[in-house]
Formats: sequence, C-alpha cells, structure tokens
Amino acid sequence: MISLVVLVAGCGAFGGKDGATNRSATNNSPPVRPERDFQDAITFDDPGETIWDAFGGSNAEQTVQVNRYLWSASLDVLNFLPVQSVDPFTGLIITGYGTPPGGGRSYRATVHIKDPALDARSLNLSLHSKGGTVSAATTRAVEDAIFSRARQLRIADKKL
Repeated sequence: MISLVVLVAGCGAFGGKDGATNRSATNNSPPVRPERDFQDAITFDDPGETIWDAFGGSNAEQTVQVNRYLWSASLDVLNFLPVQSVDPFTGLIITGYGTPPGGGRSYRATVHIKDPALDARSLNLSLHSKGGTVSAATTRAVEDAIFSRARQLRIADKKL
C-alpha cells in the first residue's frame, strides 16, 4: 500500500511543478520574477527545486543574492570596528567593539544584507554599545551613511 502511494505521488514529479502531465501552452512559461534590478547581485547557479533534491547529497553551489555595493559600503563605513565574522554567502557581517574616530563610546554592529536590490529593505543593521542597544536615530544615521556610500560606489562603477 505504501509503495502504491509513493508511486502515485511520484508520477506528478515528472509532469512539471504543478503535477499535470498535459499542460497547456500558456502554462508552460517560466515563473515571472519581480521587476527589480538584479545586476548588482552576486549570484551563483540555482540548484533547482524538485522533490528529489531533498534526497540528494549536499550541493556546494548555493543561490546567493547580496548587493555588492551595500556589502562594500558596510565594510567601508564600519571600518573602525574589528571584523569578527564575515559570510558573503548569507550577507552577514559581525563586528567586535570599536570606537569611531572622534567618539568616546564603543560600538559593535551586526549587518545583514538580504536582498540584491539597492534599497532600504535590503539592509538590516543592529548597533550595540557596552551599555545596551543604541538609539534608533544613531542606527538610522549609520544606515544612511552606508546607503550614501553604496550609491557613491555604484556611480563610480558607472552602472547607472
């Protein structure tokens, strides 16, 4: 009985993503992606999405979509902080405590770049001081500095 259920469920895997083997020509088009500019993304090949991928071995190639200008700008703006961990595959930068030039208070930051677009939803920044969480105005000022630097890098790259 179990093998019959597995056999019937597996038949849909060969007919496409919706399980139909007799699809119409209008439903045979690839999925539509949102209209965003993905030119600035660091990407690798898409490993695919089938049920058989769950049973396969680990695939070293992962889909990565990190905006390179935000990545470089984050490292530039926060260059006074010692970098503890950097993962370009997930877009994560973790720093240790450091004091900004001309400042007396030490900070640490965690930056997560989660989208290839150069906009506000792509960047998550968390600032902490030894006394706790930093004010929202300070965090917003650092985010603005990162976005300004990212725009400068993009303009310097002449990709506008």
